[in-house]
Amino acid sequence: MLTKRIIPCLDVDRGRVVKGIQFKNLRDAGDPVEQALTYEKQGADEVVFLDITASSEYRDTVLEMVRKTAYELSIPFTVGGGVRSYSDVRRVLLAGADKVSVNTAAVLDPKVITEGAGIFGSQCIVSAIDAKRVSREPGKWEVYIYGGRKATGIDAVEWAKKAEGLGAGEILLTSMDFDGSKDGYDIELTRSVSESVNIPVIASGGAGNPEHMYRAFVEGKADAALAASIFHYGEYTVKDVKEYLKGKGLPIRL
Repeated sequence: MLTKRIIPCLDVDRGRVVKGIQFKNLRDAGDPVEQALTYEKQGADEVVFLDITASSEYRDTVLEMVRKTAYELSIPFTVGGGVRSYSDVRRVLLAGADKVSVNTAAVLDPKVITEGAGIFGSQCIVSAIDAKRVSREPGKWEVYIYGGRKATGIDAVEWAKKAEGLGAGEILLTSMDFDGSKDGYDIELTRSVSESVNIPVIASGGAGNPEHMYRAFVEGKADAALAASIFHYGEYTVKDVKEYLKGKGLPIRL
């Protein structure tokens, strides 16, 4: 069995880490590079930076932050937000990121995935999916873009399968309903997508404790678990989570 990954997520707004609930009410949570280094020391497998307002404000990803992170950090890191074209994918990777996460751009122009994977390899392209339950249809989720601000009418599970076909090497799946709630991941959503694709799925949105991550792996069949609040505010360290999961018998790198 492949090792399960623990990935702290740093939502960045104009160069600062922020955290909100259901993509709203953002508050400052620190310097992104400093936090990334802290998580590396705690044993994080990877780090994800999401410039969460870049797409909705029609501005570019903060490349200087990417360069500084690449200089300081040894573990892989993914960058998303403000990526609108293959040229943007190229700029972010050349600035030092190991992977680029694409959401809005990929939905509007799927060639962003195809071209990025074709040149840099599928392992560099992460398809980020912000999904919200469709209240009138149980077991259905809709894709949202522009940082969760615009509904698309696209089925999240079907889009995950299409993204894989286009060349994405990984799915970063965020439940908008559970985001920031600390009530646990949307297990049904996570499992539905995980069972529909053959590429790794990162569960995101709702982590409140290590048990939630355990359930995302075992019941949701996720390959990695992403969390923000429980790490940013010191409720748990990455090491705490990993030791708990290792004790439950999961393959974890300590």
